[in-house]
Amino acid sequence: MTHQIVIIGAGYAGLMAANRLARRLSPGRARVTLVSDAETFVERVRLHQVAAGQAVPEAAVPDVLRGARFVRGRVTGIAPDRRELRLGSTTMAYDTLVYAAGSVADLAGAAGHAFTVAGAEDAGRLRDRVARIGAGGTLAVVGAGATGIELATELAECHPALRVRLLASEEPGVQWSPRARAHLRRVFDRLGVEVVTGAKVVEVDASGARLADGRHVPADAVAWTTGFRVTTLAREAGLAVDGHGRVLVDETARSISHPDVYAIGDAAAVRGPGGRELRMACATALPVGRNAADAIIARLGGREPSPLRFRYVVQCVSLGRRDGLIQFVHADDRPHAMALTGRPAALVKELVVRGATWMARRGMIPQMPGATRSSTRSEPSAATSANAPEANARR
Repeated sequence: MTHQIVIIGAGYAGLMAANRLARRLSPGRARVTLVSDAETFVERVRLHQVAAGQAVPEAAVPDVLRGARFVRGRVTGIAPDRRELRLGSTTMAYDTLVYAAGSVADLAGAAGHAFTVAGAEDAGRLRDRVARIGAGGTLAVVGAGATGIELATELAECHPALRVRLLASEEPGVQWSPRARAHLRRVFDRLGVEVVTGAKVVEVDASGARLADGRHVPADAVAWTTGFRVTTLAREAGLAVDGHGRVLVDETARSISHPDVYAIGDAAAVRGPGGRELRMACATALPVGRNAADAIIARLGGREPSPLRFRYVVQCVSLGRRDGLIQFVHADDRPHAMALTGRPAALVKELVVRGATWMARRGMIPQMPGATRSSTRSEPSAATSANAPEANARR
C-alpha cells in the first residue's frame, strides 16, 4: 500500500522536504502531497525589497515541486488520532505528516495601524503606503534585528526623499562584532537613517508610535519587525508544543508526542549545539527540512535515521542593493571578529538568497568540504531577517 506523506506549508522548509521526499521515494512506495493556501512561492527573504518597490522573483508552487502533488487549501484542523487533516469542509488522510506551517508577524500592540513584511501581501501594502507618503514624509521602522535593518536601509536607499527612523531598544547590530557594528553605523549615516535607541514601542496609532517612556514618535507610517508567532494548529491538535506553540521535536525533527508527525521551519522548536535553540532563518529551515525528509525515508526502509548535526557559518544582511554585511559566526551562532562588508558582502548575500531557492527547488544541499555524510551544516543565512523567519530568525 502506498504510504501517504502530507506536508503543510510551502516555505523553504516545506519545499525542501517535499522535493527531497519526491525525488528519493518511488511513486509506488510513497505519495508526497504538499498543502498550502498560497499558490505562489515568493522568496520571503526578499520582502523588504518588495516593500521598497522592487520587483522580485515569484513562481507558482506547482512549478517548483518536483514530483510532489500540490493541493491548494487552508488547513483548519489536525486530528492526529485519525491521521487526518481538515481543509474547510473536506478531509485529507495521511500516514506521515510534515508540519511546516511557518510563522506570521506578531503585532502585539501595533495591530490595526502597523505594516509588516512577514508575507507578500503585507509587503505589498507597505509598498503602496510608502508610494502615497511622498517626498518629505516619515516612516518609522520598529525593531533593530536583521529584518528592521534590512527594511530601513532598503527604503532609505530606494526613497532618498523619505525620512526613515529606526526605533530600537538597544544599539542596532549589538549581537555582531565591533567591525560589523562600525560598518552598520557608517551605512546608516550615508543613507540618512535616523536611529533612536532606548525606544521600546508599546503602541502604534495613525500618527506614529508611542514609547514606554511616554514619548510619541510621529510618522506617516510605522513598519513593525520585532517578532513572529506561529499558528495555534499544533497546540489545538494536542501535539506537544513549547510556550510559543512550536512543535517540540527530537534530533530527527520528529514530534516527541506523535511519532507519525515531523515539524520543521519556524513552526518547530529545534535545538542545535549545546542545546541552543536554533533561530528562524532559511539557514535553519533548509537543513532541518532535509534532515526530516531523510529521517522519514530511513524509517520507511527500516533503518535508524541519522540525527541532525548542525552548525551555523554566517549571518547575512543586505544594506540596500549595493552594500551588505556578512558576519562570520561560531557553530552556535556567536559572532567571530571577522566580518565582510560593502559591495562584496552584497554580492555574497545575493548569492546566498539565490542559493536558498535553488536548494529548496531541488531538495538538496551541496556537501561542504570537510563535512561528513551524516552531518548537516547550514548554508549561510539570508538574514536573520523577518522577511525570512524561515528565512528569518527571531528579531
